Amino acid sequence: MASSAGRNMGLVVGLLIIIAIGVITAGDRFATFDNMMTILRYASIIGVVSIGMTFVIAGGGIDLSVGAIVALASVWATTVATQTMAADSHWIVMVFAALAVGAGCGLVNGVLVAYGRMAPFIVTLAMLAAARGLAEIISQRRTQIVDVRDFLSFFGGSVLGVPVLVIIFALVAAAGWVLLNRTTFGRRTLAVGGNSEAARLAGIKVQRHTMMLFVLLGVACGIAAVMLMVRTTTGTSTHGLLLELDAIAAVVIGGTLLSGGRGTIVGTVFGVLIFATLTNIFTLNNLDTSTQNVAKGAIIVAAVLLQQRVAARNGGT
Repeated sequence: MASSAGRNMGLVVGLLIIIAIGVITAGDRFATFDNMMTILRYASIIGVVSIGMTFVIAGGGIDLSVGAIVALASVWATTVATQTMAADSHWIVMVFAALAVGAGCGLVNGVLVAYGRMAPFIVTLAMLAAARGLAEIISQRRTQIVDVRDFLSFFGGSVLGVPVLVIIFALVAAAGWVLLNRTTFGRRTLAVGGNSEAARLAGIKVQRHTMMLFVLLGVACGIAAVMLMVRTTTGTSTHGLLLELDAIAAVVIGGTLLSGGRGTIVGTVFGVLIFATLTNIFTLNNLDTSTQNVAKGAIIVAAVLLQQRVAARNGGT
């Protein structure tokens, strides 16, 4: 468990055990190709946000506002004005709108955390309330239907039987892995998360880098909003409820340290698949969402306790 390979192997074994439980408890309803695609489509939206969350947490921060940002981006991108512009020109207008809203919210979070020297928990908690409230004001608490058919056709299709949403998740995960493990940006992220003062003395512009991490997560929220709009054909202020719980849970169970300084994209992907599969099994067995949330909370606590034990053991050897 102390090594990256050991943690990933543990996640693989855990996922296989959960799959076995699904086969035992749900039988043929679980072990079908269509159900596997359902799990992957569900995991793809959470997964994109979780990739962005991995960078923020590895950099020593946290973001509680991702669900609200997704909701605001989906509402903004499905307003009558935005959809009219998309219909008159190209559906890419809706994508740009969602990405711009996500990046803007991330920028606000990043500036307040990095330059305002406010705690990420407080800043993102405020953004959670503000973004959700603004989404309700813009939509007047109504569900906005996506009318741009080309937009739905493009993102709602599949390539060689694989849904486009799943392909987007795979591309984001691959880009995240390269960015974290093969670039200076990734090394600086881990340095800032491990010891921000040492990173500053080493010449890293900690404040600017911290701001960029939140902007990166905001862009991920914009992408997730587009995917959620396609999956539900709507934009609404209720999108993304408790998405932050799922994202943080996937990142932590994947092996990224909540205290920062260590991050793993591969682990995050496995964490997303574990929680998506669990949710699917709960749904197939008619267990309510309250039970699901209790289980997710228990898994988060167990993962953090395991991280602390491993860290203590490594510190003592």
